[in-house]
Amino acid sequence: MGSSVRELAAATPGTRDRYIDLLRVASLGTVVGGHWLMAVVTGDGVGNLLAVVPELQLLTWALQIMPVFFFVGGFSHALSYRSLSRRTDGSVYAAFLRARLQRLLRPTMVFILVWGTGALIVQLMGGDGGLTGVALRLVAQPLWFIGIYLAMVAFTPSLLKLHERYGWGAFGALLAGAAAVDGLRFIGGVPFVEFLNFAFVWLAVHQLGFLRADGMIKMPSALAAAGLVGAAGLVALGPYPLSMVGMPGEKVSNMAPPTLALLFHGLWLVGAVELLRAPGTRFVQRAAVWRAVVAANGIAMTAFLWHLTAMLGVYGAMLALGVPLPAPASAAWWAQVPVRIAVAAALTALLVAAFRTFERPVRAAPATGSGPAAALGITLCLFGVLGLSMVGFGGMLEGRSAMLVAVRVTAPAAVTMALAGWLLVETAGRGRRS
Repeated sequence: MGSSVRELAAATPGTRDRYIDLLRVASLGTVVGGHWLMAVVTGDGVGNLLAVVPELQLLTWALQIMPVFFFVGGFSHALSYRSLSRRTDGSVYAAFLRARLQRLLRPTMVFILVWGTGALIVQLMGGDGGLTGVALRLVAQPLWFIGIYLAMVAFTPSLLKLHERYGWGAFGALLAGAAAVDGLRFIGGVPFVEFLNFAFVWLAVHQLGFLRADGMIKMPSALAAAGLVGAAGLVALGPYPLSMVGMPGEKVSNMAPPTLALLFHGLWLVGAVELLRAPGTRFVQRAAVWRAVVAANGIAMTAFLWHLTAMLGVYGAMLALGVPLPAPASAAWWAQVPVRIAVAAALTALLVAAFRTFERPVRAAPATGSGPAAALGITLCLFGVLGLSMVGFGGMLEGRSAMLVAVRVTAPAAVTMALAGWLLVETAGRGRRS
């Protein structure tokens, strides 16, 4: 691994925007570290440190960094789609989906198959109750991120055309859509309308990546200020909570579904990372730093998928061995934090070593393929992955279900849709060689 990383790092073109790669790694790493820190496990269940110490919720204004990852995705998708459009005969869309989703969907499908099989075995043995049942639900929650990212890839060609025609106007339309949805939700009381903001909010952040790719973010300080003032104003005056992550039992969440406040939070973060662009670029130009970024990018998705498995494994081992679980946020609890995180990181490294091979891209020449089949595939995959993030892996034999928008979905149905969609994306994108 060391030599291959050195070779990849040494072969990096001088034109590559290394700061974007640094942001990708840093954003996912922050999410993983935040999950490890915020989880509060007792003999009765799993909670959130932010609910125990509400004053810490302000930290989410810096640590809820997922909008940065989606912003980086928009930048990368714009470059990738334009490059494939110049090189590919036949369906650019099918080739684009396969090229962008290989390193995302292959490790995701392995994760789903491993956990799905394990959940069935546990249930057949009658052990899916209590904390085990909670774990079977929790490990699937990060899949919401995969589902949203799938939607971003799926809509890239259409939204990129709108960006090329209207520039900031296309972003403004998505911002207006998010505001209208929140108005209908909080003022008009329209049922289910809030789910539209899964599209409007996250696609607006993604659109900022297109603007960055074309050098159109000229005043990042103004963007950051507008986002910070907008988010603070909405939280102070409206029905929006302080936390930019979901909290157990809250009536309104800024995350699920996302709100206009979260969109302004995304604006603040994008402006902030753009303000740090010059020093960040100098930092990542260092040989050792760039090698670390290259290595981390090669395993980032695998680590993200399995990090909650590792965390729950740590707590499960503590409970099994009778290690005391101090009261959340007590001095003893804080003293345990470094040890728990270190062990979770070590377990994640073992899981990455076991499953990293599925994240390695399979290089292929551009091929003709079926655009409609690819579109059907990513649609099935999107709904399957999102559905599984809602229902989890527990109760598969009983047909336990959860509400996805306005439709109830079960785990077996979600797994079937995800796998079928992935196979369609793979075969449609591969197609016939040009």
